[in-house]
Amino acid sequence: MKTYFKYAFLLLFINTAFSQLTVRNSAYIYVTDEVVFVEDDVSLKESNSMFYLRDDAQLIQGTGTTGNSGIGKLSVFQNGTVDNYAYNYWCSPVGNTDADALGNSAYRGNNNMFDWTGSGTPSLHQITSTAAAFTFGYDGSNSPLTISQRWIYSYNPGTDYSDWDHIGATGNLDAGYGFSMKGTSGSSMNQLYDFRGKPNSGDIPTEVLSGQNTLVGNPYPSALDARDYIHDATNSTLINGSLYFWEHDPSVDSHNVADYIGGYASLTVTSGGLATFVPATFDTYNSDGSMNTTGSSSVSSKTVGRYIPIGQGFMVEGIGNGTIYARNSHRNHEKPGGSNSIFFKDGSSNTNSEDLPEDYKRFRLNIDLNDSKTTQVVQTFHDTATDGFDYGLEIKQPIDENYEVYFQNDGEDSRLSAQAFKFDSDIRIPLYFDLPTQKTVRVRIHDVQNFDDGQDIFLHDIEDDVYYNLIDLNFETTMESGSSNSRYELTFKNFNILDVTEFDSSDFSILQNNNTANLTVLNPSSLEIKELSIYDISGKRVLREVNLSNKSRYEFSTRNLSDGTYIAKINLDKNNKAINKKIIINNKK
Repeated sequence: MKTYFKYAFLLLFINTAFSQLTVRNSAYIYVTDEVVFVEDDVSLKESNSMFYLRDDAQLIQGTGTTGNSGIGKLSVFQNGTVDNYAYNYWCSPVGNTDADALGNSAYRGNNNMFDWTGSGTPSLHQITSTAAAFTFGYDGSNSPLTISQRWIYSYNPGTDYSDWDHIGATGNLDAGYGFSMKGTSGSSMNQLYDFRGKPNSGDIPTEVLSGQNTLVGNPYPSALDARDYIHDATNSTLINGSLYFWEHDPSVDSHNVADYIGGYASLTVTSGGLATFVPATFDTYNSDGSMNTTGSSSVSSKTVGRYIPIGQGFMVEGIGNGTIYARNSHRNHEKPGGSNSIFFKDGSSNTNSEDLPEDYKRFRLNIDLNDSKTTQVVQTFHDTATDGFDYGLEIKQPIDENYEVYFQNDGEDSRLSAQAFKFDSDIRIPLYFDLPTQKTVRVRIHDVQNFDDGQDIFLHDIEDDVYYNLIDLNFETTMESGSSNSRYELTFKNFNILDVTEFDSSDFSILQNNNTANLTVLNPSSLEIKELSIYDISGKRVLREVNLSNKSRYEFSTRNLSDGTYIAKINLDKNNKAINKKIIINNKK
């Protein structure tokens, strides 16, 4: 049955479902904080036929829709999160109302972007808006809403290479494609935009090319489930499985492209719904505790979740040539807020600390470069992970971005910011560095999830054969320019100390005599010793003795060692057996 409204308005506060929905003449529908589900089509027949979604209300349509129609407008709010110098990526939930035609129509700024003209905090019956103004000047402004059309671009693949295409206020952009737009001055990075036009619905195509990016987004007046979008049977053959969200450093007050600082945060989701998010690079701290504001830095607390909110744009990378789709079956009513549905902004809940199912393990590393920027990498463990690329669980770093720290799967050329394996305590995971210049490097744990208490995580310097336990202390060094593709690895064991074959401990006694500052080894069976080594808690070898004669007692001075906990390790020639023992050095002064 078609539901038909001609002269009156309908105020909806509860979840409501219709088979079809038509609004005529000056009638309007006003929905607050709830979802309207229409199985088929929406027709906003005349220019004054209106449909208002307010206070997180959303419109969802079924898979049987043949196309919306009319020259009336659906109106939905979304807030930008940047000022007049920085970009948000957008994707319009509505198209122009030039003609009463069936199906989606292109977005055009001077037809679909409006300025809410109420006063104070938006409240019930927020229906009054005027068309947004546009300027060719560099800066937009908050009141009245004036948008700089100088910075409105799309980014679609071409026959040779993707390129930014200026659309301004008058260019048409097909449904499903995203666009860049700078914010306004005076809005405190919270500009309210009123999108008005024909609501998008149905299967919405966008083109991708292999090895190129396309700026797309959520094209609906409802949340988009990133899981359903990424794992769509068509899309999964044509994109790499990650969504990329631009972050423009708001501390840079410049329109000069050479001054821009920014990067891409990344999101992927498994078919079971587990999201993996990697933030864009962000500020670290100077040695005096002050915030570092130089270099390629950006704000670290911006986040997105599994459900992509209304208006959000993002990049996808093609792995084949073809057409991908946003579909009504990908739509979901998920209210903004928390960590599930967030317009890319500073969130009240950071998805870096999302609840992880018990059958997953995960840790994150923050790698600081010259104390000016930080790159985060994520390592996940699950029984379904493979040695190859795991779609929906691993994240390829964005193309055309010069990342200096990354993972890399065997046989894969792509650099990864999120990697996954089956968990094995004997696993060795290479960590790669590619530095354009000499830099100081710090590697530190950001968080650890679902590991057993006491589980160590080591960074192994293969060249120096030193293990640094990142659980206890950060690793810091100065690296020369170039690639370090075989020097560093992550392990869960210090193989210099722990990977030993045990034997009858009565054959040996290892004693630390702090009164005389000597390590005493008693060898009553006169076994042949190949080597004795002492390691500090970081895994660094601080003493090594080889070519020992066959004696029943040995004394080694520990006076030059700092007080602390050490591991003494003895290797035998016979059967290559070994023994280790923890010792406490507390030299008497």
